Amino acid sequence: MQEETKTPSKLKIILSFTKFRLSFLVILSALSGYLFMGGSDWTEITYLMVGGILVTAASNGSNQIWERELDKKMKRTSGRPLPQGNMSVTEAYIIVVVSLIVGTALLYMLNLYSALLGLSAFISYVFIYTPMKRITPWAVFVGAFPGAIPPMLGAIAQSDEFGLIPGILFFVQFTWQFPHFWAIAWVVYDDYKAGGFSLLPSKGGKNKSSAFQIVVYSLALIPFSLVPWLLGWTGIVSMIVASVLGAAFFLYAYRLLQTCDDKDAKRLMFASFFYLPIIQFVYVFDRIESAIPY
Repeated sequence: MQEETKTPSKLKIILSFTKFRLSFLVILSALSGYLFMGGSDWTEITYLMVGGILVTAASNGSNQIWERELDKKMKRTSGRPLPQGNMSVTEAYIIVVVSLIVGTALLYMLNLYSALLGLSAFISYVFIYTPMKRITPWAVFVGAFPGAIPPMLGAIAQSDEFGLIPGILFFVQFTWQFPHFWAIAWVVYDDYKAGGFSLLPSKGGKNKSSAFQIVVYSLALIPFSLVPWLLGWTGIVSMIVASVLGAAFFLYAYRLLQTCDDKDAKRLMFASFFYLPIIQFVYVFDRIESAIPY
């Protein structure tokens, strides 16, 4: 007798729809920016974390609404709530709208700039990056902008102004996005192709040209990640860690260039997941331990 397939709980369905784990990882970047600027108020941290998670959830949910028919064609996305029929489109819209409104309101409680940054990330991700994914690989460049906003948003949530520090934190994450996302695009290349996406930088897809561009951005990440130390914002620890992590990340990318193998792309992908939170929180702890003034 065949076992009945259990329907996931409503909470699990909502968490899957909003990609909660991804949302949480994204908002950690915002928290690192806030702490880097010397923020320590738990009320502000709560507004930042909850508001940021909700706005990110709204972005992720909107992406799933937009691509619900395409998701049915790809193995890795066919189990999402909308393709599976575990959530109606009306429910999906309600979750997105409520999350966006409440999340933006919480960010506004910090300051106007934080709310505007959250909204700009949502708009550019949903209405520019998402439709571009089926048109041109340049979508990765466009998507890198909202993807790099979190640390800048966190810094501005504390400082209430744009400045060099938020800009540098933005730029480090912006540069990291390219090898990170291209590694993902390499690993899920066939699935993306089934959905009509072609997001590797070379028209040839998984080839030396794409791997070479991944190497270039991975190499560029090393000097860019050292900028906070060069400007005197962090101490020697961050210089050492950034250099070691950057070199290791580059070697993973170089290995992919040599082999063009999916296994090496997967190693680079997982390395990218670890690289960013480590380097961002090393910046924070090194700044605190070195007693560098804000």
